Amino acid sequence: MAVPLMLIGQDVLRGQVRVDLMPIYGGFVEDEYPLGIDSAYRRALEEAAMFISAQIYGWSFYYDIGERARGIDEVFELSSLGDITWGDPGLHVTNAHFQNQTHQITSHLMAETLSMWVDYRPTQAQHRRLQMWRMGNIRTAQAIGYGPYAFPGDDNDWMSIRRAALEDSARAAVRAMLQGSERNRPKEARGYISLETFPAYHMSSGRWAVQARFRVNITEVVPFAAH
Repeated sequence: MAVPLMLIGQDVLRGQVRVDLMPIYGGFVEDEYPLGIDSAYRRALEEAAMFISAQIYGWSFYYDIGERARGIDEVFELSSLGDITWGDPGLHVTNAHFQNQTHQITSHLMAETLSMWVDYRPTQAQHRRLQMWRMGNIRTAQAIGYGPYAFPGDDNDWMSIRRAALEDSARAAVRAMLQGSERNRPKEARGYISLETFPAYHMSSGRWAVQARFRVNITEVVPFAAH
């Protein structure tokens, strides 16, 4: 779970992430249970770094919208334009504390959650990239994406699971934007997309759901007639 990222003045990005220390989703229990304090801190920082990367750099995207009637599969591909890692010197923890959660149905006290605020001080080059996402043909779109609570087999890296849901949210945002701007259903689209704020994760029917707001620049739309 996360709350929006804020730009403070021109120098500091700030956001909050939360990590459950005893997560059980759909019967899936992680290898490390409960999470140790060091693991929880690292997970929170890795997640914050992923969100800040997505806001400063974003992705280029290719989207084949697909059509069931023609047997065309939907394909959405993202290519990162830059990354910030959890050890980046610009990333600082400003406040972190553990808090108890209360079950919404039974009102019983549940597992602790690590709540962490982080600051990131962009370089001049990164600040220029942030300004670019607020200029020109950039539009905003909000959407909900979904991902599995766990991948099949033993490959259940936490960040890969979170990233899969976020990428599906980006796909849904681009799709909604195309539906609102194109009179006829296009075949393909290309462009650029970035996060506007930290996304908010929750569980929905045994899956991860994430609501996110994006900045989108669609640079090319290919109609079906072109094929």
